[in-house]
Amino acid sequence: MTTDLPNREEYIEQAYFFRVFRERLADKIPAQEILETVHEEILATTRLPMAIEFLKGEILLTGRMSDGMQRLGHYFCPFQSFVMSRAEDDKSKFDQTTALLVLEREAEYRSNSPTPSGLFIYQFECIARNRLGYHDGMQAIADDPIYDEEWAAWVLNLRRHLGARDLAEIIYTASGYRPGRRTVSEQSSEEGGNKLALFDEKSGRIARANSGRDPLYMFAALQRQLGYPTVPKPARRSAAPVIHPVLEQRLKHLETRLKLLEAENKGGIDLSEFYKRLGGDNATDDSEPDSE
Repeated sequence: MTTDLPNREEYIEQAYFFRVFRERLADKIPAQEILETVHEEILATTRLPMAIEFLKGEILLTGRMSDGMQRLGHYFCPFQSFVMSRAEDDKSKFDQTTALLVLEREAEYRSNSPTPSGLFIYQFECIARNRLGYHDGMQAIADDPIYDEEWAAWVLNLRRHLGARDLAEIIYTASGYRPGRRTVSEQSSEEGGNKLALFDEKSGRIARANSGRDPLYMFAALQRQLGYPTVPKPARRSAAPVIHPVLEQRLKHLETRLKLLEAENKGGIDLSEFYKRLGGDNATDDSEPDSE
């Protein structure tokens, strides 16, 4: 399956494309205009300029870049199309800026001798941290051509056990660190089982050390120790007010005036609420003093 993967040049240009696309979207440039010009900046010896031309036509036709990426499944991997489709979903809170940063870092990792274990950890954390949906997300991971049949079967089996078993323990069990720790009875009871180590010994040792803890701690340790790519964190919502304070004050004045107009139309304005009462509950007594 790995023979269908793009070469290193392609992934370098992909990372550049996703970065430029993200930066120009932040400058409020329409996606159609970005695709109109960015293909001229891409290395002409790669297939990416042709892919961008196709994406430009697709976004003009449907308004969604993910549809074009799915139709170019021989070039963009299923996980890339999945991430972009979640960003373009109207009901999703996953924004396009974060999605493009996710794809940029993935392409950068793919261009530097990636391992299936490192790519899986990155893709899985992207799904978990951004709540993209495990059912479709794990299927997209399993369909990635970087994974062989054993890996794809393990990923789909993991999808069925999520929530029932500790993720760190599952990774430890599938690592090269576990066989060295098996007892004789464990080895005999597991005869005939899957003996392939999908994760190396270092990954298994880190997973074992984080058993029973938050999986994010394990992901962070794998990134520090083994150089796995760091997953972009969702952008924090700004604490600044949505409406400018001056505009908010003017809206309050308009609201007060509208209330007064409504009260006048209903038969008069009650001005008692505007009176300044003196003496608290002891209101001013209008009765005349007793004559002596």
